Amino acid sequence: MSKLTKVEQYVPEQALQSYLDSMLQEAAASLAEPEPVVVATAELAVETPPVAALPRHMPLASQPPAVPPAVSDAPVWREQPFEALLFDVAGLSLAVPLLELGSIHTLDSEITPLFGQPGWFLGLLSTPAGNLKVVDTARLVMPERYRPELRDNIRYVISIQGCDWALAVHAVRESIHLTQGQIKWRSQQGKRAWLAGTVIEHMCALLDVSQLSVLLDSGSRTGKGGTSALG
Repeated sequence: MSKLTKVEQYVPEQALQSYLDSMLQEAAASLAEPEPVVVATAELAVETPPVAALPRHMPLASQPPAVPPAVSDAPVWREQPFEALLFDVAGLSLAVPLLELGSIHTLDSEITPLFGQPGWFLGLLSTPAGNLKVVDTARLVMPERYRPELRDNIRYVISIQGCDWALAVHAVRESIHLTQGQIKWRSQQGKRAWLAGTVIEHMCALLDVSQLSVLLDSGSRTGKGGTSALG
């Protein structure tokens, strides 16, 4: 992984806003708008409202987060202001609540590929805490813009709290404080279930890695190689 390519070229800065908006639109596109329900006796149409929807191995500090549409069993970071880590993948900035992350690992050793795994599964990375299952994050979040050479620029692996999955990223930036009003939450469940919303101020997508880890477990068990399998 020594070849250096300008990953920013795949997502020009001026296109980020429209790209983030399209991610939210696509996330809800698989669900049709609810049809009005007509009460025959009173001949009144009642609309059903939409459902509200860097050291070599560096441990991450964590703090609580904000309140989107009401969801049963919603993670705590959705209910109050929270700290999030910003990192870059193929020129796109992503944010993840610190509560959902484990440690940052500098990629200074080889990732061991495994036979018969989905295309988004890079392989195993040995760490002091054990083996991590490394995900090709760029291929998952922006498959339509993915290029194989992007793998050459992976510099860090960030583990997900409570499981052995980890995200391969190109750059780690900073920790930011977010409140509910700063986030454009997705309003419906649908495609891109791992997308919690977007943060316009920082021009980034907010990931729900708890949901992502569930999808990863499911995808790895079924051996699905396409990125669309993680929806």
